[in-house]
Amino acid sequence: MSRRVVVTGVGVVSPLGIGRGPSWEAATAGRSGAGPITRFDTDGYDATIACEVKGFAPGDFLEHRVARRADRVTQLAVAAAKLAAEDGGFSVPGDGRRVGCIMATGTGGNGVREENDDVLHERGPDRLSPFTIPHSMLNMPSAMIAMQLGIKGPVFATVTACAAGADAIGVASEIIRRGDADAVMAGGADAMITPFWVAAFDAMRVLAHDHGDPAAAARPFNADREGFLIGEGAAVLLLETAEAAEARGARVICELAGYGASSDAHHITDPDPTGESQARAMLLALGQAGLEPGRVGYVNAHGGGSRPGDPSEVRAIRTAIGDAAGRTLVSGTKSMHGHCMGATGALEAALTVMAIEAGTVPPTINLIDLDPECAGVDHVANEARTADLDAAMTINNGLGGHNAALVFTKADG
Repeated sequence: MSRRVVVTGVGVVSPLGIGRGPSWEAATAGRSGAGPITRFDTDGYDATIACEVKGFAPGDFLEHRVARRADRVTQLAVAAAKLAAEDGGFSVPGDGRRVGCIMATGTGGNGVREENDDVLHERGPDRLSPFTIPHSMLNMPSAMIAMQLGIKGPVFATVTACAAGADAIGVASEIIRRGDADAVMAGGADAMITPFWVAAFDAMRVLAHDHGDPAAAARPFNADREGFLIGEGAAVLLLETAEAAEARGARVICELAGYGASSDAHHITDPDPTGESQARAMLLALGQAGLEPGRVGYVNAHGGGSRPGDPSEVRAIRTAIGDAAGRTLVSGTKSMHGHCMGATGALEAALTVMAIEAGTVPPTINLIDLDPECAGVDHVANEARTADLDAAMTINNGLGGHNAALVFTKADG
């Protein structure tokens, strides 16, 4: 059995805004979500800026008792899922057995772990909260969404570092195609703007720093790029069979036509410089979609801003798209929302879905001096561009060499 999978709802809680409307408006305006870190005291840190979710009130989405105990990653995930359901006019039907939830996260409940680690060392082992373990686990975002919405089908987490959000959506589509569910809430969430993770990422020398203007710090594909800003947030796509969406009269935003995944098997942090495995993930997604590469009008690139990563990704796009690469629009929206880790592939998928719907491609901001090694595609630099997109693709790669690609097409195409 192979069934068409469509997107009928989008939920976003991001550094660009809460809800798909505010996030999309900021993305197409080229507005950065970067600013000074406020979630902890950065005195003594070299990395002092990040892309935080601003104005988020967990109590708007969870009852106080649950919100108080849950880690921020779970709060963000539940919010995005409820926003996606609302956007799609969806409620879990029947006994919930034909609905699933697949959520990515890079590291799960960081806040709960770090707070209780402090308690352990300062007050002793008998003072830890009994909720430490469940709210630290990487499955809790998907599990809590299931509990909140009554989902009793396949529910689990994907953990492939920075590719996990895209993998969650791709795996969810496979669950639907093979007939195990009629609808799946799929996406990712992460909340890694914490003392430990900011220090740890900075120790890897992968972060961009504040040189007077936080909004200008993240510069994917630019010649003087120095890394990414940590972001946080959650994004969820409501995926359904085309038949189920039609039966309930749902608005179909676009179709999720293809998914591909691969591994570099190269290095724990750096991608294969040839981009061969990234290209293979794209070609697998295109093959499942039944599309010629030249039909892809837009690629939302991983665009992490690393010295080795950006050129290898452009090489991969050129390999996969072939002769049409020079006219393929490419942008790296991490320049605005930061690197949201396990959520990043889901957030970028959400922006790509909205790009198809709106006929507008969000830009890579701060792209002033293109690195020659990143040439050969049509970079959407600094300003959004109008484009009638029949098909668009996302590509994400994660620490350890994980690659994931998604192909979306117009609902009527």
